[in-house]
Amino acid sequence: MKLKRILAMMLPVALMAGGLVVSMSVSAGTQNNAGQPKKRMQMYGVAFYNLENLFDTINNNGKYDLEFSPAGKNNWDGHKYRSKLRNLAYAISQMTTKATPMGPAIIGCSEIENRSVLDDLVAEPAIKDWNLKVIHHDSPDVRGVDVSLLYNPRFFKPINTTNHRLYIDDKPWFKTRDQMCVVGYLGGMDSKVAVIVNHWPSRRGGSAQSSYLREAAAALTKHIADSVRAVDPNIGIIVMGDLNDDPSDRSCAETLGAVRNIEDTAEGGFYNPFWKKLDDGIGSYVYRGSWDLFDQIIINDNLVNGANGLKFRSAEVLNKEFLKQQDGQYRGYPHRTFSGGAWTNGYSDHFPTEIYLVKEVK
Repeated sequence: MKLKRILAMMLPVALMAGGLVVSMSVSAGTQNNAGQPKKRMQMYGVAFYNLENLFDTINNNGKYDLEFSPAGKNNWDGHKYRSKLRNLAYAISQMTTKATPMGPAIIGCSEIENRSVLDDLVAEPAIKDWNLKVIHHDSPDVRGVDVSLLYNPRFFKPINTTNHRLYIDDKPWFKTRDQMCVVGYLGGMDSKVAVIVNHWPSRRGGSAQSSYLREAAAALTKHIADSVRAVDPNIGIIVMGDLNDDPSDRSCAETLGAVRNIEDTAEGGFYNPFWKKLDDGIGSYVYRGSWDLFDQIIINDNLVNGANGLKFRSAEVLNKEFLKQQDGQYRGYPHRTFSGGAWTNGYSDHFPTEIYLVKEVK
């Protein structure tokens, strides 16, 4: 019986470390599996969310930060900041399933101003009881935004964090977000993963004209992944982020080499479960009426075949109704913080994305 069909029939039997443990048959045959051996499985969510300019109200970065201050064009004051935190915390609190009642084990984030806004976010009442921890690093990006990692210490134990800068040979002045690589144990000391959090260069100036920047970022990501795998050939590697490219674009499909079909995943290669989502018309970001799926979570072959105990189960774009604009010209689009220069008290201009990994509980 295929894993997808098995999971559809799983029965909850216990709550373990905040995640639901389920019993299910793993033998082939009919639905009547009486007497067949059972396996107890636990599921872990791994998510990514572009928080759309999570800035505090203090101008620490000159003209780039001025717009997110009380004196700036956004009139960014304490009320708006606290409302933004409350909205984002609620969105994160809804990233639960019956099998993951305490939400994702790991949440990569982008468009973060500094460590303090993340500390404020995880302290919000909607998610405070999850006791999420923060890994953050200040990048050289000219707008002052960074990537970061939130994690639930019940499920994920980080052991090492490195940050990697993207250099463009003919543009010594070029500055963008550093790539963060967090290595740790997900669901036990026998399952090591490396999570590479990204926010690749934007499409400013045109998609084709700026493509080489994202291809360079993808090459850096691949170098990080190859270096990690050289140390531990069985490690699970998760590449996540706002890649500012779609799964079929050269940076993802060629430079990183993430394939569309899971059965085509090569040894040492990557699988992109969001490629087919976009093919089906599901996106995470919309520009001029066209949907893109920039917010991707890509996995290596070890998470496809379960070499380290964790195995890919499914992926989804978390395009929940409350995250959408409910009326007007942009109905169905992500309910963003500002629209047309006006404060709309939304969440983000991106939908979150999430994958689910399963592991046998022994």
